[in-house]
Amino acid sequence: RPVVQGKQTMTPSEAFVETMVANGVTEMFGIMGSAFMDAMDIFAPAGIRLIPVVHEQGAAHMADGYARVSGRHGTVIGQNGPGISNCVTGIAAAYWAHSPVVIVTPEAGTTGIGLGGFQECKQLPMFQEFTKYQGHVTHPARMAEYTGRCFDRAMSEMGPTQLNIPRDYFYGEIECEIPEPARLDRGPGGTRTLNEAAELLANAEFPVIVSGGGVVMADGVDACQALAERLGAPVVNSYQHNDSFPASHPLWCGPLGYQGSKAGMKLIAQADVVVALGTRLGPFGTLPQHGLDYWPKDAKIIQIDADHKMLGLVKKIAVGICGDAKEAAEAITQRLAGRELVCDASKERRAEKIASEKAAWERELDEWTHERDPYSLDAIEEAQGETPFSGGEYLHPRQVLRELEKAMPEDVMVSTDIGNINAVAHSYLRFEKPRSFFAPMSFGNCGYALPTIIGAKAAAPHRPAIAYAGDGAWGMSLMETMTAVREGIPVTAVVFHNRQWGAEKKNQVEFYNRRFVAGELDNQSFAEIGRAMGAEGITVGRLEDVGPALKKAVDMQMNEGKTCIIEIMCTRELGDPFRRDALKKPVRLLEKYQDYV
Repeated sequence: RPVVQGKQTMTPSEAFVETMVANGVTEMFGIMGSAFMDAMDIFAPAGIRLIPVVHEQGAAHMADGYARVSGRHGTVIGQNGPGISNCVTGIAAAYWAHSPVVIVTPEAGTTGIGLGGFQECKQLPMFQEFTKYQGHVTHPARMAEYTGRCFDRAMSEMGPTQLNIPRDYFYGEIECEIPEPARLDRGPGGTRTLNEAAELLANAEFPVIVSGGGVVMADGVDACQALAERLGAPVVNSYQHNDSFPASHPLWCGPLGYQGSKAGMKLIAQADVVVALGTRLGPFGTLPQHGLDYWPKDAKIIQIDADHKMLGLVKKIAVGICGDAKEAAEAITQRLAGRELVCDASKERRAEKIASEKAAWERELDEWTHERDPYSLDAIEEAQGETPFSGGEYLHPRQVLRELEKAMPEDVMVSTDIGNINAVAHSYLRFEKPRSFFAPMSFGNCGYALPTIIGAKAAAPHRPAIAYAGDGAWGMSLMETMTAVREGIPVTAVVFHNRQWGAEKKNQVEFYNRRFVAGELDNQSFAEIGRAMGAEGITVGRLEDVGPALKKAVDMQMNEGKTCIIEIMCTRELGDPFRRDALKKPVRLLEKYQDYV
């Protein structure tokens, strides 16, 4: 699409729209409103499709998914005041996912600001914690300048930016030039630190690579793979970045962190040097799990991150490289070329160890058909006397996740919500290519999976798109099924119907003697609700139907353009709590509460 060249007379609305065109915007997510209607009126001739959602939080998540799949901006817009405040949670999730989302926030008019008029509020403080840059248009003549800067900063800082525009600034006549997009050439990092990293690795006996989200963002999976192969090093995924290394590769060992891979944890525990490639080593992604306190206390850590503020922030490091994950990996691999490394002598032995740990973990997953803690065993026994409303029986979540894994189509994109079964799914979700897995990361908000996968599907219509959600989180976003149906963006949602807020309820099991407060959910059929919203619906109550249901739904998505809700009736058993260190055993000092311990 051609962009207006040189300095020209135009309206601020035209300057805003033309700057978006210059930045390649073809889709925006949001709900229309009078605050930006003058600009919205010319979206269509500019080649921009505004995709109307049911709720603006969903729009922000869609922009997140769109950005994470495409590597381009996701853009979200809404009416000033409540339309914008509805987006805060979605922008916070995008912030922790490092998604280049631009949120456009039209504001009350300058002649009325401060008088408490209709839908007026201070919109910059709302987002200051969750944006990398906030551009407030201070004069209509600066519309293109601020718009361009917000789009540039979203990419250079890899995170959300806010473009705040007083609603009267869309009108008038200005002279301006549409700025060309600026893209940063990050480079591999400093020569000294790259040399230090190469020296450490040349003398390492058991190097291990943690491949993080930065590897995906830098399109650096091949570079990570080349470095891993040179070292013969096992590669583990950082938390919720299961797509940062191909699962079929012999050196792939699965994700660290909550409900991650025991094989990866046992292998990194033996490391003397860890390459943290494109990861901040967030605290939740290195916590003890499966009874293993696996993080190697004495290993020397080489951390590579595009944001210098992350270097050494969470873990003590030996070398910190501020650079692009792909280019840094390539630079280190070049420095190791032609050198004899200490670990060369043990390459075959380490390969055998990697293979045996992975095989042992796969066997364990195959045999781990249900949870074995006392509460889960009681829940399983209780379920044996019940029949789901669909007939059949209540299924074990782990068996369901294994069947879904086997039935996954090629080139799939999967988003997961937050929750107990979704967390357990980390052990079963494997990917061959990057930009395939989307989770709410450290913000951990419910209602994430469905809108995010709709945004991903809008960016990549040729790829199968699947969302996982528990029944609690599903209730926060199921209305966006209407968006998928109405806008012709077909997706498949798998809803684990276990009639409870599982993740938090597990804390009531572990710490509060099974005193369940507000944890039980008595829900209607989500498949039927889906059908009422114009989607297809399948309820599954037999294990042998899980794989065929997923395949049928994906076939409908790809060949008939249909959205489908697969409702899987699960027992109330629960995996490990999110973190055992976050709660303490209750103490009661008042006599009336003495029994509540």
